[in-house]
This record gives sequence, structure tokens and C-alpha cells, in this order.
Amino acid sequence: MADRRLQVFHAVARHGSFTRAAEALFMTQPAVTFQIKQLEEQFNTRLFDRGHGRVTLTAAGDMVMAYAERILGLSEELESRVSELTGELSGILHLGSSTTIAGYWLPCLLEGFKRRYPLVVPRVSVGNSHLIESRVMDRNLDVGLIEIVTEEPTLDRVAAGQDELKLIVAPGHPLAAEKSVRADQMVGYPLLHREPGNGIRDLVDQFFIAAGIPLEDLNVTAELGSLSSVKHMAAQGFGIAVASSAAIRSEVASGALVGVPFAPPLYTPLEVILLKDKFRSRLVSAFAGFVVEEIARLSSERN
Repeated sequence: MADRRLQVFHAVARHGSFTRAAEALFMTQPAVTFQIKQLEEQFNTRLFDRGHGRVTLTAAGDMVMAYAERILGLSEELESRVSELTGELSGILHLGSSTTIAGYWLPCLLEGFKRRYPLVVPRVSVGNSHLIESRVMDRNLDVGLIEIVTEEPTLDRVAAGQDELKLIVAPGHPLAAEKSVRADQMVGYPLLHREPGNGIRDLVDQFFIAAGIPLEDLNVTAELGSLSSVKHMAAQGFGIAVASSAAIRSEVASGALVGVPFAPPLYTPLEVILLKDKFRSRLVSAFAGFVVEEIARLSSERN
């Protein structure tokens, strides 16, 4: 419903780049440039300053951006309200998920939701929890599924559940026979850590700090953004690592890895986040509610 030029302008302003805006809108860069040129001609003023590889808003651009946010928000609300009158939920759901949730919870969540609402089209982005949090705050996503308890005042959070974290090691590792492990037992062993911004990394760091162990005392041998790489390296004996129970179920069952509980136990939260001041369609509310119910059901089945 909203003017396409306004949508393009909004994307360029948010991304600070014609190239990134074109990628996000699935357009060519010349097409984006043309739309902005038309809008600037309509207002008879420059909306962006270009330089140093980035575009920034002019004073006029700031004003247009404020109205664009309101107009696009109302357009989205209008389309949602009208579609809701037809009864069955439909439309695109812009969803963000942390890597662990995406790999081991999201497939079942999407399957169940699609069976219930087949006309809904999930559009999924995957990244670490802090990235998903920021993308929800930037209005790029309708809903986020993350593994941290957000403290951002602009976000609403719903606790969907939790997953126990375990130390993972190769079967022959000295810690593999332990019934539980303390933080001090792990010091000295090569640690396959997650990348900065990862929710599990934050929890592991806090676990050591709570035990009085400075982070600089850890023997970090690698920082890995891929959970598959973490599990593979641990199974090959390159170090110890931490992963959620859901993520290591098949490897533990096959004998490739051993999962050892922590003392005291350590859990990762499974959280649903939404922007407080963004219009919340019935589709978004239905999905958020479904996730909470389904994670509770899946947790009871897996335990």
C-alpha cells in the first residue's frame, strides 16, 4: 500500500547504504538510486549526504524519515487489519533466531505453525542472540528467538523455556568420566569458545566469573561462530566446549561426544522478543504464543 519510493528511502536510511538496501529489498542498486532520485526531485531537496562509503540523512531526510516510519507502520497495520477480517492467518512473518534455536528448535516450531496456518510465509534470519536482538530493535524483524535475557527497555520479552548447558568432550577426555564439573576443573584445558555476542559464550563467561576465575586465565584455543565446528573439534579432541543439551543429543547417543552437567547446573534461556512500540499483528501474536506453548511441549517430550 505504501509508496514504493518511501519504502526504498526507508531501507537506505536504515542500512546507511544503497548496496545493502538493494540487497534487503531484492532490487538492483541502480533501481534503488533511481527511486531515491525521484523522491528527491518530488521534494526538490537532497535527502542524503554521500561520502566515505556511507550515506547519512540531511535535515530534510531526517524529517522524511520520521514520517516514513509512521506511514509505513500504518500501511502495515492496515494490510494486517484487513487480512484479519478474512479469518485465516496469512502473510509474511519476519522472524529472527539464534543459531542454536534455529538448528534444534525452529524446524519443529515452523512445522507445527505451518500445519496450523499454511498460508503464512516465514522469512527467517539466523545470527547470534545479540544480532537478532538488534535487528528486532531496528524494526527489521517482527519477532526474535534468542538465548539471552534482554535488558533493552524497548523490547517485550517472554520466557519460552530453558535448555541445560553441558560440557562436551571427546569420549577419552579426562573429564568425560565426571558426573558433573566445576569451573575450576576446566581451567587449563583448551577451550573451544563461541564467538563474541553469542548467548552461550556470555553464560559461560559468567559461570567462570561467578566461580572467581578471571576470563584471562582461560585457555581459549579457538573462537567459533559455527556450532557444527565446535562439536566437530571437540569430538576430535582439540578441546573442551559448551553446548545445549538439544544441540548434542544425536552426538551423545552415537558416542561421538560426552555431555557432562555443570555444578552448579547451567541453563540457557529460550526467549521470545518483540518491539514494544511496533504494531503487533494477530499473526505475530499468534506465533509468539505458539512458540511458548510448543517449546514447553517439546521440552517435556525430550526430557
